[in-house]
Amino acid sequence: MEEILADAGIHTVLTGVRMPRMNAVMERWVQACRRELLDRCLLWNERHLRHALREHEHLYNEHRAHQALAQAAPLRAVPDPLADPAGLANLDVRRRDRLGGVLHEDRHAA
Repeated sequence: MEEILADAGIHTVLTGVRMPRMNAVMERWVQACRRELLDRCLLWNERHLRHALREHEHLYNEHRAHQALAQAAPLRAVPDPLADPAGLANLDVRRRDRLGGVLHEDRHAA
């Protein structure tokens, strides 16, 4: 198997011994990518796949809330809580579709 990957230009990286979380992080990302992206769209070729993966990576790292990070994204700080009742009643949320509506970003309008 390693010879086939090497012929395709893929470098094999072995995981560490007795490091259970090393694979868990990547497996979680692959699971989310399959569930949120690959199960919902038809990919035409490698270029389209790479574009879709870049969009999903951007959404996953910079926008999508993660429970383990207190609802923050890995590359974004936790937003300040809205405690003002008047501010909560007048929220203006804008939705941005990505990849033709397969992925969505919801943001507070300024």
